Amino acid sequence: MCCLFGFIDCGRTLSARRKTMLIQALAAESEARDTDAAGIAYNSGGRLRLYKRPGPARKCGFRIPDDARVVMGHSRMTTQGKAKYNKNNHPFSGRAGGLSFALAHNGVLHNDRALRRRWKLPESSIETDSYVAVQLIEQQRAFTLDSLKYMAESVEGSFVFTVLDDRDTLTFVKGDTPLCLLHFPGQDLYVYASTEEILRKALNRTWLGGMFSTEVVVDGGDILT
Repeated sequence: MCCLFGFIDCGRTLSARRKTMLIQALAAESEARDTDAAGIAYNSGGRLRLYKRPGPARKCGFRIPDDARVVMGHSRMTTQGKAKYNKNNHPFSGRAGGLSFALAHNGVLHNDRALRRRWKLPESSIETDSYVAVQLIEQQRAFTLDSLKYMAESVEGSFVFTVLDDRDTLTFVKGDTPLCLLHFPGQDLYVYASTEEILRKALNRTWLGGMFSTEVVVDGGDILT
């Protein structure tokens, strides 16, 4: 399966160098899930920015600017849509209710084609099952907890979605796919990955390896903002 990873620098304690170190460590360890493509999303310079490309995450050369507080990442294992076509890689961009957002998915959806037919969703050149989640949110013409709940209740399959909007709000939509989220209270920093093993290995490559943290439990059915 794919791997989600990222961080939320609530305390604004991290330099650009440390942000880059952390995201590169997470990206490198995320390759345990697969190496078909990788991408990140963050807000910088007043707008939401996405960077993604085919190939292993460690070769993407991710660099995080000083003003980026929240970074959302994804390493891809291809199930639908060839990774060599970058449009098929995560995160995906969307817009609803006047807000721009980026969405990444770990899991497999089984009813994406049925949903597109049922709701006459717009044609798209993006070939992945995951992209229907973006279309369902846009269909609601609002980016709210209600539209995220509608999306999560409409899709069938395995999933965790991460969604970052242009207000720097990161939302986790948890199905039955694993997610590990840790809080470092000394720095008011949250770091996450799809599995605890990946997250711990990544942290041990950084200054955070020996620091105290607590786990934030996110259960199936939760929407955590």
